[in-house]
Amino acid sequence: MAISVDSPGESQDLCRKAGYSYTFLSDPNADVIRRYDLLHKGAGVNGHDIARPAEFLLDSSGTIRWINLTGDLRVRARPDEMLQAAKSL
Repeated sequence: MAISVDSPGESQDLCRKAGYSYTFLSDPNADVIRRYDLLHKGAGVNGHDIARPAEFLLDSSGTIRWINLTGDLRVRARPDEMLQAAKSL
């Protein structure tokens, strides 16, 4: 799943255009994003707040077992990195 600071409508449009099939949640007030310290205040277009890229792998109990954080908005974990991390849990 993904969480974005975009409005629900913007998130739905993005999913439709990009063909995403996973759950894409909207957090326009950045409540959850702030709890995980993932907010880039003013780093978006026209000074809008945006969420910092991050990937988390959780086990069946909801415990975070792997985290990938980056300060570069263009960098994400590659699928093979996430699969390797999941295999090592």
